[in-house]
Amino acid sequence: MLVSAKEMLNKAKAGHYAVGQFNINNLEWTKAILLAAEETRSPVILGVSEGAGKYMTGYKTVVGMVNGMLDELNISVPVALHLDHGSYEGCYKCIEAGFSSVMFDGSHYPIEENVEKTKELVAVTRGKGMSIEAEVGSIGGEEDGVVGKGECADPEECKAVADLGITMLAAGIGNIHGKYPDNWEGLSFETLDAIQQLTGDMPLVLHGGTGIPDDMIKKAISLGVAKINVNTECQIAFAEATRKYIEEGKDQQGKGFDPRKLLAPGAEAIKDMVITKIKLFGSDGKADE
Repeated sequence: MLVSAKEMLNKAKAGHYAVGQFNINNLEWTKAILLAAEETRSPVILGVSEGAGKYMTGYKTVVGMVNGMLDELNISVPVALHLDHGSYEGCYKCIEAGFSSVMFDGSHYPIEENVEKTKELVAVTRGKGMSIEAEVGSIGGEEDGVVGKGECADPEECKAVADLGITMLAAGIGNIHGKYPDNWEGLSFETLDAIQQLTGDMPLVLHGGTGIPDDMIKKAISLGVAKINVNTECQIAFAEATRKYIEEGKDQQGKGFDPRKLLAPGAEAIKDMVITKIKLFGSDGKADE
């Protein structure tokens, strides 16, 4: 059964660890992430971008697939299904489809409009027992058509949005979607610390988790980050394992071209990556506490 992300993230913030959000793109992705979470006894958040939702034919299909897997795989750890970087309209579609959590990314609106729309969605999600994430500032780079310049968030604006009753807050602190460039200046811990000082117990979200050095990840968690998003690293791991399988000619051996065999190494690589991240974030074993 899908759950809100509220309880898992409040526990993470209080326990000084983070829950991973791993984006899903298809059946293999979803199965690998769920098995990794179950094996490590970690709560987990399945992220779905609007582009991925469309690719999988729609949000109702995604909900049906995930709910089916929770049952068929006997998944017993807390699992939230979360819209990633959702538009105002996208949030309502996911609420209707049966998601347990949504992110409204109003960072591209003037702060007044971001507050207004977030406040409305907080009321709707609260009535349905869902969790909701909001964003202030922007995440650099591009993900499924969502483009950001990477501006650091204004701590006062973060407080204004946090006070609306959201579950978690994503704030731009120099983080970037996709691969980080060689000239990346790193995370702004000064900004993150200022945001935590004003938002108190609010679980903070670190987008663009791929490629951030481990020591920066751990420091971000110590400063209030309780949810870390990972997508690109899983995609790279999947691509590399699939390429290796084909380059070694295994798709030409017997029925190696069968998609269940062809996609298996990539799926296993995703699972391994998720387990690595869960242990780095410190959420392993927390499902039983």
